Amino acid sequence: MSSAEMTELRRAIGQLRQCVGALRSRYGESPAVRRIVNDVDRLDIDAEDLAKLPPVPTQSTGSPPEVVKIPDTPYDPALWKGADDEGVGGYQRDQH
Repeated sequence: MSSAEMTELRRAIGQLRQCVGALRSRYGESPAVRRIVNDVDRLDIDAEDLAKLPPVPTQSTGSPPEVVKIPDTPYDPALWKGADDEGVGGYQRDQH
């Protein structure tokens, strides 16, 4: 993460912490407020951990990813012969 991105993240977390402080003043130490405070603390910890990581190098292969086309035609019913539909009770089998 670039220095500018990290600075912006820290600023956003600081603003969020101020908003949570206002909520705490209005709603007290309710369970919901405590959870939000915990979430903001977690964001702060995660941002600190992220700042310590080296950036991941971009992977540019130069070629677009392979596209696999799936036909719209129905599958051959023989593919399902003898298979069960889980939870439905299975297909009707020929009784020979």
